[in-house]
Amino acid sequence: MDPLGAPTRLHGSVIWLLGQTSNQGHRLIGERMHATGVPSRSYYPLLAALAESGATSQADLGRRIGLDRSDVTAAVTDLEGRGYLDRAPDPADRRRNLVRITEEGERFLGTLDGHLDSAQDELLDPLSPQERESLQGMLARLVLHHTGLRISGTEER
Repeated sequence: MDPLGAPTRLHGSVIWLLGQTSNQGHRLIGERMHATGVPSRSYYPLLAALAESGATSQADLGRRIGLDRSDVTAAVTDLEGRGYLDRAPDPADRRRNLVRITEEGERFLGTLDGHLDSAQDELLDPLSPQERESLQGMLARLVLHHTGLRISGTEER
């Protein structure tokens, strides 16, 4: 074993390798989000879900992106304060709020898209386009299997 390298027995551990890769991905996207003043990586999937689905309840939004209800509430409150979201009572059920992305939020999401693409390109730099596509498909299958979250744009096998 190289004294500065990972123990050899970890080299064959997919869970450990995924964890290390995830740590690097979180670092890369965190750096880019921090540079835009975004305090949490969860803001991106939240905005992306609203841009795709339109107005939805906070509870449904959290379920859709796999985020805890209290984290959704905190993120929505902050994003609303920044002018990226609107929140209003649901006309069909005034006990719950519907959240929708604003035009300013759509523009900000476009900025975040660029940062995410940049971080992803840096993380996946050693992989060919075919390897990237294969990895994405395999990871989507694992996510679906373990969480039930379907990843659009990937085919089931």
